[in-house]
Amino acid sequence: MPSLQTELTGVERKFDKDEIIVSKTDTRGIITYANRVFLKIADYTEEEVLGKPHNIIRHPDMPRCVFKLLWDTLQSGREIFAYVVNRTKGGDHYWVFAHVTPTFDTAGEITGYHSNRRVPSREAVAKATELYRTLREEESRSGFSDAGMQAASRQLENLLEQNGVEYDEFAFSL
Repeated sequence: MPSLQTELTGVERKFDKDEIIVSKTDTRGIITYANRVFLKIADYTEEEVLGKPHNIIRHPDMPRCVFKLLWDTLQSGREIFAYVVNRTKGGDHYWVFAHVTPTFDTAGEITGYHSNRRVPSREAVAKATELYRTLREEESRSGFSDAGMQAASRQLENLLEQNGVEYDEFAFSL
């Protein structure tokens, strides 16, 4: 299986607006389910993704601080909406508007996460691309260290505060 270091092609893949990419993970982010649309767009087989970390499709243009926000939100028991650029097995990329929710057992404990991804608007992708570029630049100032991620997180928090919104509201405004 290719590593996360697969060379990027610069080719954007798209999927139909009526299709929904679905995946489920355990609490550690290990894939437990991937629907046919996920497999088709990411260019993996079910055998290649089941039991693997969801970050197998992580694109290097995604700011670490956005994933930190996503994980912090989910682990607190709340859902989150976010624009995400993913990478395919062959190095192509694709944008999604993700809705990720925790899954709970009958005792109220988180047992995993469920993600539905839809086609985002091109206008939102353009805005997210610019924001993510800015956040990645901030992260890179510290060599992509934890300090850089924290600085970019502060930058994102300041942006949200200036707009008087939570991240979900901000995502919907793009």
